[in-house]
Amino acid sequence: METQIVKVLKAFYINHDVKCFVTEKPSGYDFIPGQATDVSINLPEWKDKLRPFTFTNLREQNYLEFMIKIYKDHEGVTNKLGSINAGAELILHDVFGAIQYKGKGTFIAGGAGITPFISIFRDLYKKQQIQGNKLIFSNKTAEDVIVPEELQKMLKKDFLNVFTRENVVGFQEKRIDRNFLIDTIADFSQNFYVCGPSEFVKNITNHLLDLGATANTVVFEK
Repeated sequence: METQIVKVLKAFYINHDVKCFVTEKPSGYDFIPGQATDVSINLPEWKDKLRPFTFTNLREQNYLEFMIKIYKDHEGVTNKLGSINAGAELILHDVFGAIQYKGKGTFIAGGAGITPFISIFRDLYKKQQIQGNKLIFSNKTAEDVIVPEELQKMLKKDFLNVFTRENVVGFQEKRIDRNFLIDTIADFSQNFYVCGPSEFVKNITNHLLDLGATANTVVFEK
């Protein structure tokens, strides 16, 4: 497995628990929007602790960007990343990922599962090809939403926020279950892109298949 050591150029929080890292981009290093890489921190006790994170930048940009949810409740990799700033080094591994754009459809994301879609949406928006795609984005509360203003700007009326833990003015507190999908989606023969916690992906994928989607039209990280 080939590895690349990159310097962190910028590191900053974009909401209360998601931190954005901008790093150097090795020469020839490339990815398809939606793909990820295993990342570790270039410190002796951390370099062998790999975690998968998705690229959120445009592939033609001369840097790499990751938006990473920081879990401070245990001494893990993301907790350590919470204290990493510009000048630190990360180790990148091979690029991988099953989530790639196959055509217009509905994107369903839970929490930090939005990250592979950010790169896809940015790419489509730049190419003026985003119209006809829809995003259903589930979060616990309004403050958990990652880059809401940018998503709203790109998707306009096709950006649907769902909150599971609070009543926000203009939004109903609900979960994305079978009934929600029936009420929200008119056509189950379209492409679907699903990303989020494993149980979220499993449940929604099963509902979609049950409602008429096929294995060929539902894209998710296996």
